Amino acid sequence: MKPHRCLALAGFINALFLCTAAMAEVPTYRLTLAEAMDMAQAYSPRLSSLRAFQNAGEARLQMAKAGYMPSLDVTAGYARYSNVPEFVLALPGAPPRTIFPNIPDNYRARLAVTIPLYTGGRTAASIRAATDNLTAAGDDIGTGTADIALETSSAYWDLVTARERERVFAEALKAYESHLTDAGNREKFGMAARNEVLAVQVERDRAELARIQATNQVDVSSANMVRLLGVAPGSIIEPAELLEPLSLPNLAIEALVSEALAKRPERAALQARIGAAESSVRVEQSSRFPQINAVAGYDYANPNQRILPPTDAWKGSWGVSFNLALNLFDGGRISGAVAQAQAQREAARRQLQELDDQIRMQVTSRVLDLRTASAALRVSNRNLQAAKENQKVTGDRYREGVSPSSDLLDAEAALLHAGLDLTETLARERFAWASLQRAVGR
Repeated sequence: MKPHRCLALAGFINALFLCTAAMAEVPTYRLTLAEAMDMAQAYSPRLSSLRAFQNAGEARLQMAKAGYMPSLDVTAGYARYSNVPEFVLALPGAPPRTIFPNIPDNYRARLAVTIPLYTGGRTAASIRAATDNLTAAGDDIGTGTADIALETSSAYWDLVTARERERVFAEALKAYESHLTDAGNREKFGMAARNEVLAVQVERDRAELARIQATNQVDVSSANMVRLLGVAPGSIIEPAELLEPLSLPNLAIEALVSEALAKRPERAALQARIGAAESSVRVEQSSRFPQINAVAGYDYANPNQRILPPTDAWKGSWGVSFNLALNLFDGGRISGAVAQAQAQREAARRQLQELDDQIRMQVTSRVLDLRTASAALRVSNRNLQAAKENQKVTGDRYREGVSPSSDLLDAEAALLHAGLDLTETLARERFAWASLQRAVGR
């Protein structure tokens, strides 16, 4: 073998090896809908963010509970003063005695314990508000989980639908290819005009273009699933479930509305926030009541100013005090804060009323959508059966020379549209069911 041919063969083998290795590295995931939901929820940045907010709520609750606990403070300091004349007391018959010595270096240390005795209900209300906000944060995670489940379900069935559309166009393309071959053979023997062949060619090309568009939609839907699952870009997602009719339970709207009002996590979160708003009102109102604290401290200083006469030596002393603070006039700050908290509470109550109306509308709409999709599915199934039978009969008549090519083209187009219609109807039923599950809070 010539040297340049050897080099070319070696290069081809190397390129083939690299291509095979690259293809082998592409991860493939064959997933059921439940598995896809689990992966999406485990990866979701939104849920991670909501969990961080929940952690912050736990910290706020811990801070609120600390309001009942005593606080322990340690302080220390040093001061240097200028020299001053000493005050010396001289009495007849007694040696001179220094009353105020010159001690330029002053050191001090203090250990103090502050115990809240009465806060006007502020601490208890703060704990209730923090507890309700923490509950709301947990319900927010439930809301986010339900949203991710619905988004993943929609993306999953989008991918299944796109693959099914691609299959329908591929089958139609095979039928057009067979028809085109027959039309070409008939033209050779003078049994068909050129325009018949061109008409079939045009329909075949349209089917090919539609198949390419369907393939592109598969890639888009697959990329969306890759985004939701958090897997490596370029990963292949293979749905393990097919588009099949659902066995639907009894869809009683009022029963489903009652279930939704009891289970929807965003409603529970809003109820918890209403409770937190009520507690916030009491927190602001507590500022109108006196605040009483007990303080116990131990001072260790050099010199200790509480001991006379001062001496350049470390000495300790202690003290206990009770402090009462009452705001007599603040220019309306407390009244404004209370009014603001009350307005926020009222806004939350109105939001709950609006959400209840929305839940009823959502459930009703989703039930009707599902009923419509189920009815349309029965029609689509019969339409597909009729289109298959019509295509079979027309094809036989065409091969026997009884029906023209245009009739077979119409039958093939009707079969293609019936297949696509069934696919879209199955997808709508799946989407309607997933939306109903989300609306009910399951």
